[in-house]
Amino acid sequence: MVTRLSGEDGLVNEEITDRYVRFAKGEVGLIVVEAMAVHSAKSGPLLRISDESFKPGLRDLATKIHDTSPSKVVPQIIHFLKIARSGWRQKIEDLSREDIALIIKQYGEAALRARECGFDGVEMHMAHAYTLSSFLSKKNKRPDEFGGKSLEQRMRVPLLAVREVRKMVGDDFALGVRFLGEECIKGGYTTEESAVIALRMAQAGVDYISLSAGGKFEDAVHKDGEVLYPYTGYSGDRCMPPMEYPDGYNLHMAEAARRMLRKHGFSTPVVAAGKISSPELAEEVLQADRADLIGMARALLADPDLPKKARVGDSEKIVKCIYWNVCKALDETFHKVVCGLWPKSDIQAPHSEDKIAPEWQSAEPLKVLVRIGSIRLNWEKATDNEAVMGYEIWRSADGGVSYGHIYSVTVSMYTDNLAVAGGRYKYYVRAYDIAGNKSAVSNIVDVELPVDVTLPEAISL
Repeated sequence: MVTRLSGEDGLVNEEITDRYVRFAKGEVGLIVVEAMAVHSAKSGPLLRISDESFKPGLRDLATKIHDTSPSKVVPQIIHFLKIARSGWRQKIEDLSREDIALIIKQYGEAALRARECGFDGVEMHMAHAYTLSSFLSKKNKRPDEFGGKSLEQRMRVPLLAVREVRKMVGDDFALGVRFLGEECIKGGYTTEESAVIALRMAQAGVDYISLSAGGKFEDAVHKDGEVLYPYTGYSGDRCMPPMEYPDGYNLHMAEAARRMLRKHGFSTPVVAAGKISSPELAEEVLQADRADLIGMARALLADPDLPKKARVGDSEKIVKCIYWNVCKALDETFHKVVCGLWPKSDIQAPHSEDKIAPEWQSAEPLKVLVRIGSIRLNWEKATDNEAVMGYEIWRSADGGVSYGHIYSVTVSMYTDNLAVAGGRYKYYVRAYDIAGNKSAVSNIVDVELPVDVTLPEAISL
């Protein structure tokens, strides 16, 4: 998960180290350090592992993570092609055979540096708009043995890179790959082919397979004077499903790959990711054998202590990601990536061992205003001995039998635009502090949105 905390020099700095040590404190099992380039092409604030000068910072990062917790850590290594503000971008069809040979060599050398720096493995990034993903893509138009309509030919360069990495690091060093379960663009490949890619990767000896989705240049929206950002189209939404998408929206991709692997006798672990929002959902996925590992990015950005809180039985204290993608917007504009739920101006996730929950100052802090087509909630602010971080809104749409968390805000108001006429809804609000302690439930408001079938005066049939 790109942080944009590094400088243009690509070196590990204090903010980068603090970000990943914070994840280690939260007891994340495997920390995948944001994409770092195996080559020296310019790309703004991006980590590098392209030569020996980057090793001291990377070694220090791995050491500090290991000194903090039993968390394992791997760097995610990438190669990308050139892009320009005009909208022009280099394509794999432009690469010579010598260029391809160099890219394969660079992957192997970068992986060896990762081992020498004390990481526990390495993850090769073959997803989204990166170079190896473009070779795998059904949009690969190379006329030689590295492209065309044949899946085997499209896999040739990625598999050569896997072989080179394994040769450089040996068999006793973990090697994972991350590629797309679906390209999510017109004419792109789907799980029919990604399941076969997973099988070929397992046959090549990778130790785990991580599935992503979309994030392609082909449907990106170009803004004048800005570099093309591959997460601005529909495929970008599929890569990082926003709040409008159901939880676990990309699970079928990991499920298809795992089914193919097991059918052919491979036990290679498969990582599922994409709006897996809670420990409860993660456990359901694992128990149903839909995946073997759970990948979380935004949920852990919102609360790096999520794994630890789940382990000790404090899941209620987890600060829930609401997937409004402030982090994605910051990445797009090359700003330092933070979570919109954190206290303003904080560059890292807050941490507190406080046990005292926020309190309401009145018996009925929650008020409701019914408008045409929506329900607006307002409430009096709660107080806390440290600081109130935000508010969770809970709603029942079945007469109050069961409530579900629908949103979190840092202000004291919320408009429910998904309420529909004729429905009966109940709401309550809970305040939470930096440690994730939750207040008592506010008063419950019971609302019916009236059916309005009258036409505005300006409209006539």
